[in-house]
Amino acid sequence: MAGGGVYSSARPSASSSTSLSSTQQSFITRLLLLLTLLPLTLAAFAFVLQWRGGLINDPTTRWSPDKYQFPGGMGTSNPPLDNVQSSSSSDCFQLLSRSASPSFPYYRDWKLNFDPNLKPKICITTSTSADLEQILPWIFYHKVIGVTTFFLFVEGKAASPNVTAVLESIPGLKLIYRTRELEEKQARSRIWNETWLSSFFYKPCNYELFVKQSLNMDMAIVMARDADVDWIIHLDTDELLHPAGAREYSLRQLLSDVPRNVDMVIFPNYESSVERDDIKEPFTEVSMFKKNYDHLPKDTYFGMYKEAIRSNPNYFLTYGNGKSAARIQDHLRPNGAHRWHNYMKTPNEIKLEEAAVLHYTYPKFSDLVARRDRCSCKPTTEDVKRCFMLEFDRLAFIIASTGTTEEMRNWYREHVVWTDKSQNLRLLRKGVLTRIYTPMSIVKGLREAGVFRSVIQSAILLKSSNSSRGATGSGEISIRKMGGRKEESKGTARKVLEMEHGGYHAAAVGPQSPPGMVDIHLE
Repeated sequence: MAGGGVYSSARPSASSSTSLSSTQQSFITRLLLLLTLLPLTLAAFAFVLQWRGGLINDPTTRWSPDKYQFPGGMGTSNPPLDNVQSSSSSDCFQLLSRSASPSFPYYRDWKLNFDPNLKPKICITTSTSADLEQILPWIFYHKVIGVTTFFLFVEGKAASPNVTAVLESIPGLKLIYRTRELEEKQARSRIWNETWLSSFFYKPCNYELFVKQSLNMDMAIVMARDADVDWIIHLDTDELLHPAGAREYSLRQLLSDVPRNVDMVIFPNYESSVERDDIKEPFTEVSMFKKNYDHLPKDTYFGMYKEAIRSNPNYFLTYGNGKSAARIQDHLRPNGAHRWHNYMKTPNEIKLEEAAVLHYTYPKFSDLVARRDRCSCKPTTEDVKRCFMLEFDRLAFIIASTGTTEEMRNWYREHVVWTDKSQNLRLLRKGVLTRIYTPMSIVKGLREAGVFRSVIQSAILLKSSNSSRGATGSGEISIRKMGGRKEESKGTARKVLEMEHGGYHAAAVGPQSPPGMVDIHLE
C-alpha cells in the first residue's frame, strides 16, 4: 500500500497533464507568431525609411558643405547636435548596406546646388588647358570639401567644344575663354600697366603662363565679389587642397575658423612622390608625398636633406612656397600665382600648421613630353632659362627634347620615381615623406558612384537638345601668346607706364624653391 501510495503521488494526474500541454502549445504559438512578424516588421521599417528618403539621399544634401556627413566613413569628429536627427536614417542605411569596398551608395541623379546662404562661400580660380580626365576629378573633389564656385580660364584642350560642353553644364562653374576681347580687356587693366609684374613680361613658356595667371586672377576677384564670395584661392588643376586638421575634412570649416583680422591664409605645398613610372590617374594612384619645409622640424629637414633630394637640384622638384587663400575685400589684387596682396595695406597672413596643397608634380611619364610640347625654347642650358624659372623644369625640358624614349624613361625613373623601398621607409619614419589617402578615396568614390560619367552623359544630351533647336556654340577660341612678338594684336603689346599712385608695391611672388643647404645656418 505504501509503495502504491508513493507511486500514485509521483504520477501526474490527467488534469495537470492537460494544463501543461496547453501552456506549451500557447508558448510555441506565440514564438511562431513573433518569428513571423519580426522580419515583416523589419521589412516595413526599411520600406518606410526608403520612402522618406533615408535610403537614397540626394547628393545635393549629402555632399553639401553645410552638412557634416562625410562620404566613405572618412569623417574624423562627431557631427553637431543639430545634424544628428537628419543623419540617423542614412547612418542606419550605411550600416545595413556597407560593402567590403568603399563606395558612395547614395548616388542618384547627381546634382550639387549649394545653399546660397552658405558661409563662408569659397571659390577657386584656375587657368588651364587640361582635358576632362584631369579637370572633372579636380572640380568634384573640391566640391566635396566645400568649394561652391569655380572660375576657369580655359584654352587649348580645355577650350575645345566637347570639353566646354561638359564644363558649362556643371552648377557653380563659370568658363572664361581666351579670346581677343579678353586679351584687349586685360591689356587695359591696372596690373598690366604697373611695374610689380613687369619682370615676368616678354618671356615665353612658364613666364608667359605666370602673367596669364596673374591677369586672370585679377579678373576673378571682380567676379568673386559679384558672386558674393568670401574667400578666393588660385590653384592649378594638378593641385588638390588638403584641409587636414579641419573638422570633417571641410575646407569651409577650416576657413570659418580663421580670425576676422586675417586677410590671407597660406597652404604650404606637399609634393607627390610617385612609386611607379606607369601612373595613369595621379589623383587615385598616388598616396605618398614629401612634406614642406614649414611642416618639418628644421633639424629633420636639413638632416635628411641630401637623402631627400636624391640626384635633383633641390628638395622639391618644382616650387616650395605653397598657395594661398585671400579674403575678398576692397583693394585686393593678385601677387603672382602663389600669393595675393592689397593696394592699401600689407595683408595680415597666417600659415596653416596641418593643411596643405598637394602638388602632383610630374606624376606621369607623359608629363615630360607634354611640357616639351608647350614650349618652343631651344634645349640648351642657356636658352631654357628664358622659358623656365626653376632648375628641374629646365633639366626635364632638355632631356625630353634631346633624349630617346628609353633615355627619357631612365631619366624619369632616376629623378622622379621613388623605387628604393628601404629609402622610402626611412624617410617615412622620419616624417619627411607621408602617406595621404583621403583625396584618393574621395576621387575613387566619385568615380565608382558614376559622377563623372553622369555629368558627361547629361552634357551630351543637353548639347543634342540644343543642336536640334539650332543653338550655336561658344565660337572660335583665340589662343595667342602674351609675349612681345610682332604678330600680336596691338591690344596685347604692353606699354610700360609710370605708377599713377605713389607708394611701393611688392614685386610679384613667383614659384620659389624650398630652402637649400646654403640656408642651413640661417635663422
